[in-house]
Amino acid sequence: MAFPERFSNLPEYAFPRLRALLSDVAPGLAPGESPQILTIGEPRHPMPPFLSDVLQASLQGFAKYPVNEGGPDLLGAISGWLGRRHDLDVAPDRIMALNGTREGLFNAALALCPETKNGQRPAILIPNPFYQVYAVAAAAVNAEPVFVAATPETGNLPDYAGLDAALLDRTAIAYLCSPANPQGAVADEDYLRDLIALAEKHDFLVFADECYSEIWRDAPPPGALKVATDMGLADRVVMFNSLSKRSNLPGLRSGFAAGGPEQLRQMRRLRSYAGAPLPMPLQAVSAAAWSDEDHVQDSLRMYHAKYAIADRVLGGVPGYAAPQGGFFLWLPVADGESAARLLWARAGIQVLPGAYLAREVDGFNPGQGFVRVALVAPEAETEAALTRLASVLYDTTTGRG
Repeated sequence: MAFPERFSNLPEYAFPRLRALLSDVAPGLAPGESPQILTIGEPRHPMPPFLSDVLQASLQGFAKYPVNEGGPDLLGAISGWLGRRHDLDVAPDRIMALNGTREGLFNAALALCPETKNGQRPAILIPNPFYQVYAVAAAAVNAEPVFVAATPETGNLPDYAGLDAALLDRTAIAYLCSPANPQGAVADEDYLRDLIALAEKHDFLVFADECYSEIWRDAPPPGALKVATDMGLADRVVMFNSLSKRSNLPGLRSGFAAGGPEQLRQMRRLRSYAGAPLPMPLQAVSAAAWSDEDHVQDSLRMYHAKYAIADRVLGGVPGYAAPQGGFFLWLPVADGESAARLLWARAGIQVLPGAYLAREVDGFNPGQGFVRVALVAPEAETEAALTRLASVLYDTTTGRG
């Protein structure tokens, strides 16, 4: 039996690659030390304490089929959050509940990418490095993935406006993650306005992945849907967010998409055939989480403390860039794979080679000279791990790698 070829050029996912890379290396630990896994973006801050009561009171909902697009309580809670956070008035029929943003970022391409664009194979623009679901979504709809470097020279955001006009004319979708995974860069309002104007000029959609939006250093990042709405172009953006990072609930698998009426109508239509709706008790928990900000602020204070730790321990390293948002460090090294093996062998610390989050284009992989480090552990554990990391990877007295 033949299998589809459209997924054949996808590389092995990052974490199996890391396991293979380290398979012949024993973790180097001093007496009393434990391995530190700083690879995966799984928040380890406390969950909102009131949610267990909400779940307990909602258990009978498991006896019913859930509402596909999200029930009125959940959609109302999300709409209320969009109003408070972004000063947006988004009707519930322009919102759809998701099993986490990854599901939505994939299925939105299935629902909204046309088979052709201006008579040609459509293109999907992807920042490079990137969240890997963007590439598999492009493959699933037989679009050409165009990987656009997001490097320190471009402010760690993709310069879509610098692409050839002919390519932009056949672009159907541009993905954008802000705050960016892995670099922590934030797209400001000027950047977003320019991108949305570009989308209007060349008739494509912006998929705004904002799942790190509630983890920020100096100010809350602006939202793409808000900027588009103020421009009168709300139908150019579909935004995605979730409770995984905001509320420390990655296992809940609860998020949402919001955008223009026609975009959400098409996405809801696809979900009615092929979606996996969120069970009603989990919708009740989600509605309660979106309605509360105190736990979000508590978590943000912990991230601010860890930003300060990272700045203190690593601030002298040439090329160190303090993240504007999110909870990853994007640390410069000579070679990401060599650095990952060295850290595991000498300090029992796992980090992710940056090249595993990027693609090589014209002989250049923009992640090659970096490792990604997740600041998800408690403060004391984070400081100890970063101190060990710095002692292995960098000469912290001279700042040389």
